[in-house]
Amino acid sequence: MRAAGRVMCGVCLCSLCWCGALCVVPSVLADADDASLLGGWQDVWLFRLFLNVLGYASIIIPGYFLIGYFKRINYLETGRGLCFPVIKTCVFGNESKTGLVDDASTAARNESESSSSARQAVKLIFCAVGLQASYLTWGVLQERVMTRSYGASEVEGSGERFRDSQFLVFMNRILALTVSGLWCVLLKQPRHGAPMYKYSFASLSNILSSWCQYEALKYISFPTQVLAKASKVIPVMLMGKIVSHKSYEYWEYFTAVLISLGVSMFLLSSSTDKHPSTVTTFSGVVILGGYIVFDSFTSNWQDNLFKYKMSSVQMMFGVNLFSCLLTVGSLLEQGAFFDSLAFMMRHSEFAFHAVLLSVCSACGQLFIFYTISQFGAAVFTIIMTLRQAIAILLSCFLYGHAVTLVGALGVGVVFLALFLRIYARSRVKKSSKRAVQTPVQKV
Repeated sequence: MRAAGRVMCGVCLCSLCWCGALCVVPSVLADADDASLLGGWQDVWLFRLFLNVLGYASIIIPGYFLIGYFKRINYLETGRGLCFPVIKTCVFGNESKTGLVDDASTAARNESESSSSARQAVKLIFCAVGLQASYLTWGVLQERVMTRSYGASEVEGSGERFRDSQFLVFMNRILALTVSGLWCVLLKQPRHGAPMYKYSFASLSNILSSWCQYEALKYISFPTQVLAKASKVIPVMLMGKIVSHKSYEYWEYFTAVLISLGVSMFLLSSSTDKHPSTVTTFSGVVILGGYIVFDSFTSNWQDNLFKYKMSSVQMMFGVNLFSCLLTVGSLLEQGAFFDSLAFMMRHSEFAFHAVLLSVCSACGQLFIFYTISQFGAAVFTIIMTLRQAIAILLSCFLYGHAVTLVGALGVGVVFLALFLRIYARSRVKKSSKRAVQTPVQKV
């Protein structure tokens, strides 16, 4: 409990310190022109982030003390009544742990390996098309919602933009919660063992990373964001050493350096025509940095949670449950929930985009679980890497982003490094399997 509390407090304090320390930067660097771009101090991203974190803290801190209280009084032994099963599930769970193996996924993968080649090919095409359609549509809609105005006409002028990234995060999570909940009810799942409150760590970092992802599009181009996501392997490795005490091979460090080089080439060669202010560019880089850090923590914490016997869909349900609680609480406290609903009522096109965005996100998560269960992580990584490359081309075509020759070369270096990682990992797995299968001869 103390270790969990330290991790949660660390994430919250890190977020608050990140906001507070950077709060002075816009005030020092911004000028009168930047104020008009931001549309008032209420729309400054640091101020919004600070309010969001305060909203999450108003839910997390009382929850932390409640969990400590139930453990201190040994409620598992002394508790009775209608609330006992709920409190037991949320605070104590089934503390027995198993390996990192998902039984359902392993069985499905073994079955897929023994099925016919034609059937496997059809499944692979289905997974690839589903992932590409879901996430390419999601990427295009994400850029449309965050960078374009709604209600624009020749008579009324430029229209109005939707500014609350947290509401979009809530929309995505509530639909994903519904889909994963139905999945858990309709299909047999392993007996759940983890205390529910442990999902809140991943939920908090996942909310913050998603918020940064949406908010960054106000300040940077979508291709820049996609490349930044591709480079998150570097902080994931760092966070893996810190959180999970993992060790890495030399080729992992080499490809990480290549990715850094490619991203640097792209960023340094990018045109600043659409982002004339250095403050805007700096803000985008800082927000992207926040996205990468929080997302790296999320993946590593989820890896630790899989030590309990659970399926991927149960993980999806648990994380999205706390994500919904945190985001809706913060939105209601700020009064932004009904403002966002009013915006949806004024602009039916935005309502359609927001719902479709959430549908694509939820379907994409299901395709991720299905693809990994059928073909493993390597095939899934190849499909998603191709998706990132197509997303950059699609964004440049639809929204007119200019890419210089050096920038294009940087993109090529990034994706070359990603495919090198996939190839090296597959070689390592094959050699390890070969070593296990080779019989040892006694002399």
